[in-house]
Formats: sequence, C-alpha cells, structure tokens
Amino acid sequence: MSNSRTLSSVTNMRGRLEKERIKSTMEQYEKYHGCYGGNGNEETRKANAADMVNKYYDLVTRYVEYFWGESFHFASRFKGETFRESIKRHEHFLALQLGLKRGMKVLDVGCGIGGPLREIAKFSLTSITGLNNNEYQISRAKELNQLAGFDESCKLVKGNFMDMPFPDNTFDAIYAIEATSYATDLVACYKEICRVLKPGQCFASYELCLTDHFDPRNKKHQNIKADIEFGSGLLDTRTTSQCLEALKLAGFEVVWERDRSLDSEVPWYVTFDAWKLAISNSRSIAIGRCIARSMFSILEFVRLLPSGTSKVHSFLVRDGDALVEGAREKIFTPMYFFLARKPLSKS
Repeated sequence: MSNSRTLSSVTNMRGRLEKERIKSTMEQYEKYHGCYGGNGNEETRKANAADMVNKYYDLVTRYVEYFWGESFHFASRFKGETFRESIKRHEHFLALQLGLKRGMKVLDVGCGIGGPLREIAKFSLTSITGLNNNEYQISRAKELNQLAGFDESCKLVKGNFMDMPFPDNTFDAIYAIEATSYATDLVACYKEICRVLKPGQCFASYELCLTDHFDPRNKKHQNIKADIEFGSGLLDTRTTSQCLEALKLAGFEVVWERDRSLDSEVPWYVTFDAWKLAISNSRSIAIGRCIARSMFSILEFVRLLPSGTSKVHSFLVRDGDALVEGAREKIFTPMYFFLARKPLSKS
C-alpha cells in the first residue's frame, strides 16, 4: 500500500460519524460501561443495548477493517497457515457443516460489512441475505458487495435479529459469526432464528463465550471479562453451557458442539498478541502499536483526524490485551461452535 493510500485510509477511519461526534460518541459509549461516573451495570447496558452496540460499531468499523480486514472475526489456525487463510477456512467450515449448495437461500445473522457473506457465497454458490442493524455497516457492505460483483446475488437488510423482517420458514440455512453474542436475550434470539428457518434445516454459529474455567469469584477473571465486554461492545459474556441451554430452550436439536479454539495448532490470538513478532502482524505488534498511536496523535493534532480518534485506537488495543489474557487464562473463547437443527414438527 502506498503512503498516500495509507494516509487516505487512516484519515477516513471515522466511517459514518461526523468529525465532531467521535469524541462525544466515545464518551457516551464509555458511560455505558461505567467510565467517568456512568451507570455501567449490566441492566443499564441491556436497556440501552441497541444504542450502545450501534455506537460501538460506528466507532470501530473502519479501524477494524483497516487493521483486520473485511471479516470481523477470529479463527483457529494451523501451522504454516497464514492469518488470511485461517479466516477463509473458518468461513468455509460453516458452509460445509450446513451443506450449502447452489440454489439454497441462506441468512447471515449480524453480517458486519459482509466479508464472510461474500466469501461463503463465492465458495458455496448460494444466495445469501445479510442482516445487520448498524446503518454504516450496511452501507459499507453494499459498497463492497458491488465492488466484488455480489450486489445482485446477495441482499443486505437493515434489521434487528431479535425481531427479523422475514416470514416464518424462509431460509434453507442460517449462520452467525460472533454476532448473536450481542443479543439481549439469547433464548429469544435463537427462537427468532428458529422461526425464520425451514423445518428440518440447520443453524450454525460461532459464539464469544466464557469457558468452564471462568470463576465468577476470581477478581482477575472478573476484570478480564469486564475489559473484553468494554473493548468488544458486549452486554454480558455468556458461558458455553448457557449457549447450549438457550439453543434447547429455543426448540433446536443440537447436532454437535465444540470449542474450536481447542483445535488451533497456533494460538488463535497470535495475530494481535503485542509481543509476537511477525511480518504479517506488523500493525498489531508492540512496535506497530506505538507507531500507530503516535501517527493517530499527530494526525489528530494537525486536525487530519477528529478529536477522540487516538482514544478509540487505545481502547481497541486494551480489548486485544484482554482477549489475549482471557485466552491464556483459558477462560474465554471466540469460537464456541454449534450445529443445531430445527425439528420437522417445529412450526
């Protein structure tokens, strides 16, 4: 990437937010998590869930796209496999588990800016509808779909996955990648997914979860959990057992489930581990972080970036550190996978 193109990408990181709104949006988001005297308890976040999550993605979408790519998720990784290869394999795995093929009508719940949607559509030759409640991400996904030639075959819909704008029994398959973790009520969310899925068909998902090693009485564990929720825009991180129980209560039959981080030969968090030196990791290693922080501060000072930009970068760095710590403590996984079937008798 040329220097001019890099500068253009960085100075456009605000996404849909006007310059003067970056700082105020960041401050309001922080209050939801208890910063600056805000009432940051779980009930407050749930009551303001839509606004909180939308503010989070308004703030971070262009940053994550620049530093991470078009697919906003993690992946298990094998030795000799690049980060990009692992991301694609992670998405192809979903398509294979769901048995996707030409002619099927598929739903991506919480599609982000459509990276997985485009990859899975290309891999499986299916027509995929992406559902997302964030206005900027939907508009960005439409731009990228058009550039990739998917604007005709893949539809994007703005809507809430707690109340989806689709008739009963619409889709042949449904998947979600680290999206339904943002649901205010997981059972209700899974019930809504079950409603729009055809009987006998399957729903597959990767969930952000706490593992059985998490101890709610352990102060260190509590702090890691809080930092992950703050840095990832989560209301409350659920355990793998809670996800499994929610699926059953929603009426699904669980085909199989597993924490796929356990299958990773290379630690899944290595890409943003501050102390792992790798050429492919240059934007997130410790030295790269310092350079990025200095660059953002300078561009903010000369008003090429709006006030608050460097703060957004800092809180994403904090999130990365918390994710690494959660993984090392074995209390957090970003890829609890399950494949669940809607019974034939389910209306």
